[in-house]
Amino acid sequence: MESKKEFFLECYKLGIIKFGRFTLKSGIESPFYVDLRPLASDPKILKNLANYLLEMLPLDNFDLICGVPYAALPMATAMSLESYIPLIIKRKEAKSYGTKKLIEGIYQKGQNCLLVEDVITSGKSLVETIAEVEQEDLKVADIVVVLDREQGGKQLLESKGYRVHTLFNISEVCGILQETGELSDEEVKRIQDFLQGNHIQFEEETRSSYEQKLSNTQHSVSKKLLETALAKKSNLIASADVTMTQELLELAEKVGPHIIALKTHIDIISDFDYEKTITPLKEIAVKHQFLLMEDRKFADIGNTQELQFTSGVFKITDWADFVTSQVIGGFESLDCFKNVGVVAIVGMSSKGALTTTSYREEALKVALSHPNVIGGVSQNKIPEDLLLFTPGVNLADSGDGKGQQYNTPEHVFKTLHTDFIIVGRGIYKSENPEAAAVTYKNEGWNAYINSLEKKEIQN
Repeated sequence: MESKKEFFLECYKLGIIKFGRFTLKSGIESPFYVDLRPLASDPKILKNLANYLLEMLPLDNFDLICGVPYAALPMATAMSLESYIPLIIKRKEAKSYGTKKLIEGIYQKGQNCLLVEDVITSGKSLVETIAEVEQEDLKVADIVVVLDREQGGKQLLESKGYRVHTLFNISEVCGILQETGELSDEEVKRIQDFLQGNHIQFEEETRSSYEQKLSNTQHSVSKKLLETALAKKSNLIASADVTMTQELLELAEKVGPHIIALKTHIDIISDFDYEKTITPLKEIAVKHQFLLMEDRKFADIGNTQELQFTSGVFKITDWADFVTSQVIGGFESLDCFKNVGVVAIVGMSSKGALTTTSYREEALKVALSHPNVIGGVSQNKIPEDLLLFTPGVNLADSGDGKGQQYNTPEHVFKTLHTDFIIVGRGIYKSENPEAAAVTYKNEGWNAYINSLEKKEIQN
């Protein structure tokens, strides 16, 4: 086999350790995050890992192997296959039906069981696992661990009389990565301070200001949005989810002075008439200097989208400044939006939405590369090259019982680095929409200003 150092570097290529700023399950902020589950996806690495772990152990001592669920299960399985030592499987919790077993497999009371763990931190989960295994009248004396985070877990278990064998520890792998230029001296120092229990400092991730984004953007709609935001000291987009023309025009007139854009769903207007609905709406938009955003969420092949955009009774191309579109149709499906800006639907705010991490990643690739796209709708951070539009914003941080999940302005600007907030029911359902718009305008602007402040966070 290759050397232990070479083996680790092969494993590292799979993204098993990330460096930056991460909140752990315990609530502690850590300068590194370890996830060894990708190792199971590379058969060669998994086989070599099993052999490295077996080489450290007195194999004659064990009758059984058991992996701590779930990440260590494939590792334990590979070790069993390489050593011919029988495998047993521990569930996270006992089945509520059938045999209701917590431990699955063939074993006898009194047998010695080797526990396999991927990462050891505090050791608490291993202590709990040992108790559950020993409850089956099995003996545990040895534990083998791929990576020790050096945060007291190994010492805790050894103080209880268990032998803990570790393949790597975090100091060792940091040394390897520093030597190969993957880690800077500053990053290594931060990790060392963290491991020694000292206060560590993270630089708050900075975000670009509207002025900075304005100087970098090329699209005319992006420029107009940012210029309007700066002129009105507002980042508020009001969502006009009303069903009658009169309601739409009255709402636009009331909130117009305080918003940068009005978001419409024009196809829900029951009495739509282009001259009676769109013509006066455009006049109000000019009067109060806001843009019109049609939330059509186009989601078809390019030819159909072009017809939906340019034809029919709505003639969206004639009046909308920017539109929303899914990117599920691919790059070329967005080519039809030539005279407007496009906001790509990257993620949705409803509970259980199918916009998973893998979908968001692919959607962002399209959004970043297409010249018509000015930004994205998302509940997660997106690259600074795009403007981030965040819906589902409400000062009452709760849902609506229909799957809609709300975020406060403070949260979305500080955590997501939002550029523009989209507020619907918080405005148009309020007793005084104009007063509500003023409140959201001020809250949104203050949250934006506060998000620009560079801070140092101590752990």
